[in-house]
Amino acid sequence: MEQGRVVALYMCLERRQPMIPTQAALAISDLGLEGDLHAVEGSARQVLLMDKETLDLLELSPGVIKENITVEGLDFSSIRRGQVFFIGDQVTLEATGPCEPCARMDEIRPGLQGELLGRRGIVTTVLNGGPLKVGDKVTVEPSKEAFLSEAAQAASGG
Repeated sequence: MEQGRVVALYMCLERRQPMIPTQAALAISDLGLEGDLHAVEGSARQVLLMDKETLDLLELSPGVIKENITVEGLDFSSIRRGQVFFIGDQVTLEATGPCEPCARMDEIRPGLQGELLGRRGIVTTVLNGGPLKVGDKVTVEPSKEAFLSEAAQAASGG
C-alpha cells in the first residue's frame, strides 16, 4: 500500500477568495471539513486532495488551485473512484472521481485549465470524520479491480 503525508491543509471560507492555510482541521462524516465552504451534506466534492508532485511540476504553490489537502508521496494518476484514503488515526475519505479543472484556473494563470486536465486532484467524500493535521500519514486502499487482478495473478501462479 502506497504511503504519503499531508504537507498542507487549506480552508475555503469565501467564494473566489484565496484559500486559508491551517495546521489542523476537523473532518465531519458526510459533510467535509468543518468551516469549509464546500462542506455540504451529500456532496460528491466535500474535500479536494492534490498531490504536491504535480504542483511542483507545474510550478504552483500548495493551495493555489483550491485544494483542501496537499499530499506528498502518492501517485494520484492511479487513483480510481471508490478507493479510500486513510489520513492520520481516524479520517477516511472515499474518492468520487477526478476534479475537472474549471475556467477559474485560467484566472490563476492563463492556460492552467488545460495544463491541469487529468491532474487537478481527487474529489472525495468523508466516510469517517476526525481530526487531521499537517504531517499526518496518508495511505490509499487499492481499488477492488486491482485487488481482484492481483488475486487472480497469484492464483494462476503469475
